[in-house]
Amino acid sequence: MAVTAENLRPAKASWRTPLVIIICGCAIALLSFGPRSSLGFFIQPMSKEFTWGRDVFGLALALQNLLWGLGQPIAGAIADRFGILRVMVIGALLYAGGLLLMRYASTPASLDLGAGVLIGFGLSGCSFNLVLSAFSKLLPPEKRGLALGAGTAAGSFGQFLFAPFGVALIDNFGWQPALTVFALLMLLIVPLSLAIATPPATSSNVPAADQQSFKTALAEAFGHRSYVLLVLGFFTCGFQLAFITVHLPAYLSDRGVSAQTGGWVVAAIGLFNIIGSLSVGWLQNKYPKRYILSMLYFARALTILAFISFPITTFSAIMFGAATGLTWLSTVPPTSALVAIMFGTRWFATLYGFAFVSHQVGGFLGVWLGGIVFEQYGSYTPLWWLSIFFGVLSALINLPIVEQPVARAVAQPA
Repeated sequence: MAVTAENLRPAKASWRTPLVIIICGCAIALLSFGPRSSLGFFIQPMSKEFTWGRDVFGLALALQNLLWGLGQPIAGAIADRFGILRVMVIGALLYAGGLLLMRYASTPASLDLGAGVLIGFGLSGCSFNLVLSAFSKLLPPEKRGLALGAGTAAGSFGQFLFAPFGVALIDNFGWQPALTVFALLMLLIVPLSLAIATPPATSSNVPAADQQSFKTALAEAFGHRSYVLLVLGFFTCGFQLAFITVHLPAYLSDRGVSAQTGGWVVAAIGLFNIIGSLSVGWLQNKYPKRYILSMLYFARALTILAFISFPITTFSAIMFGAATGLTWLSTVPPTSALVAIMFGTRWFATLYGFAFVSHQVGGFLGVWLGGIVFEQYGSYTPLWWLSIFFGVLSALINLPIVEQPVARAVAQPA
């Protein structure tokens, strides 16, 4: 190779080292996941002020989960094609705007628009899903497993911080100032997103094996049995997480557990999920990911069964939070890793985004049905049993998944 002045020029050191990328990505995951995991604590104060039933609030947060899911593959496709930065910035602004509109909401329609539409689409642009995509694209393969676990754990740490923080803000200043503080914190995502910006996809920076069109990538994925099974199993994760996040505080309050204790239960879920996500991020490099997913879904079903089978006390509630936390978002690292193994990283954000649609359809049904069932029967019991059934079903669905790259025809020279 010819030596030129360009070759002799010293390489310019980038400030975006793997450590900086991981830290800033984890900070974004923490900030974006924190407020939305604490919105269940606003049900009772807002319902009392506006005399709304829980079905009203349940519909708004159900819309949020659904639109977060539906917007995810769109945001992912834009990020895959043009880079993550602009998607992150727009998502953070929509998220902050949704929290502010929720703060000034006085009708169910305005609540649906703020808490549902704006926050839902905002999350699709700035949540941990795109952070995981950035990690998959920017980090070397040997660092990805643990980074995916760390990014997921950071979201849980946001839940751990924001749950008691949100309760304290509501108790001391009211629910309106609490939402204003949340909105201002979301603006920090804008500068942090500079660290995880990915370049636009061009023929020069995409390996030949990954140079697929959008339509070809989708047809390949949805024609692949293992991907379809993965997507179907992910439905349960969304159903259980969204139902518990939104309705658990009210469920505990109905049984005489204080709001402060409810805050610590949600915080315990976030804290112990840090342990669970990091552990799964490490374990998935040693054991088949389909078996890890199956065990997580089955363990979550058993945890729910134990929780509803005994009297609800402060101790049992916190123990439920700890046990649930170990499996809370631990399904995300192996699910995202399986997508990358099967199809590579070229359309990772898009294909993981479609898997996340299934997750959020489950979330929509979990939140929406929770509100409807409670208003109709005055009890959440049918939803708890449905969560157990879905957990066992997903444990079985994930077992036949094949963990290897999809077979592609190799282009032959003319």
